Amino acid sequence: MIRLKDRDYKQIVQRILGIMQEQRQLRRTAIHCEAVEHLAEENTFYIFRTDTQTVLAKGIKGYEQAKNRANCFRQAMNLRWDQISFKAERKVPQKFGVNGRSFTNARGDTGRVDYANRVNPSKGRRFRGYTDSQGGFHDID
Repeated sequence: MIRLKDRDYKQIVQRILGIMQEQRQLRRTAIHCEAVEHLAEENTFYIFRTDTQTVLAKGIKGYEQAKNRANCFRQAMNLRWDQISFKAERKVPQKFGVNGRSFTNARGDTGRVDYANRVNPSKGRRFRGYTDSQGGFHDID
């Protein structure tokens, strides 16, 4: 049987730890790449001319599709590479709050705003609130 010295054990342990760190790093980059690819394919893009800021196409789903369409526009319009570009379209934030006589809460439920006859002294306006579908009354502000 072969006898191993302490130095040999240290080398083996260091090698195993190095391999484990490499595998951990590979897993992290693979997960990150999958997340980025998923987001890129999930977004919609628009294509525009950089010199005139004219929008040429909107609502293109996926990064690769947008890249291919931008290239087709470039070839068809005889443009240079720096004259055409594409960006991800911004998501429109959901608007909620009081708008006139109606109210939209954070979940998207809409209802009529009720105003009281009395004035709230700290705010300088009438008390206001809405009634939800279960009949409960909720103050606004």
